[in-house]
Amino acid sequence: MLELPESYTISRQIAESLTGKVISRIEVLHTPHRFAFFHGEIQSYGELLEGQTIMNAAYHGGMIEMDTEDCMLVFADGAYPRYYEEKKDFPKKHQLAIYFDDGTAVFVSIQMYGFIYIVPKGTCTEGYYLSSSTKLNPLCDEFTFAYFRSLYPGNHKKLSAKAFLATEQRIPGLGNGVLQDILWDAGIDPRFDMREASEADFTALYTSVRKLLKEMCEQGGRDTEKDLFGQKGGYITQLSKHSLFEPCTRCGNEIHKASFLGGTVYYCEHCQKK
Repeated sequence: MLELPESYTISRQIAESLTGKVISRIEVLHTPHRFAFFHGEIQSYGELLEGQTIMNAAYHGGMIEMDTEDCMLVFADGAYPRYYEEKKDFPKKHQLAIYFDDGTAVFVSIQMYGFIYIVPKGTCTEGYYLSSSTKLNPLCDEFTFAYFRSLYPGNHKKLSAKAFLATEQRIPGLGNGVLQDILWDAGIDPRFDMREASEADFTALYTSVRKLLKEMCEQGGRDTEKDLFGQKGGYITQLSKHSLFEPCTRCGNEIHKASFLGGTVYYCEHCQKK
């Protein structure tokens, strides 16, 4: 799934490699997909985009925005854009194809589920996009410890470490994927009850959020995900499907997994506070 390191990496690659390309044709739902969700009128996509030039790209949390002169295309969750230069390499299955007048193309093939927005600039009213684009970016200087600390509701309601960091868009782009290494680095189990957290725990979480998101972005995303060109990210995940039952690199104990809050969490029983 797209999270901040991937949206950061792919948006930068779009800006560097696709700016100036002219869209010649749009194809939607060449391959039907039950969990491909579109915002805006699909029938109008061609009219909106054909003849338009790619001007820039940006990231908002885990969302990728690609801009033309008049419109914006936004990709979220499992909607991964992939760029191809040779027609012989074009995928046979895809939910969105963006063909350029130089013979190259971008294809979006949904992984699990994904969202695609194609609308005129300034007209997107979708709450997830607005939230992601207006909240503080955890990479920016304004994302201080005081701000991070204020995100915890503090109403004595039970809230796990996973729920605190990765739900309700508190930190856009920080999802169940990047969460694993952040909590491992901070020494806190995903299921830890934040009502028991000390100020030292909050400091450790804040430090890990800032440090690891920066590392993941600088290294082109995680090794469990791919970029615009289909290459794996350079950041080697400590806790993921790749490390299950492997020894923890910090203490040597075996990495385990569990189902929690609608997803899988990985953890080291020895290193992370329960």
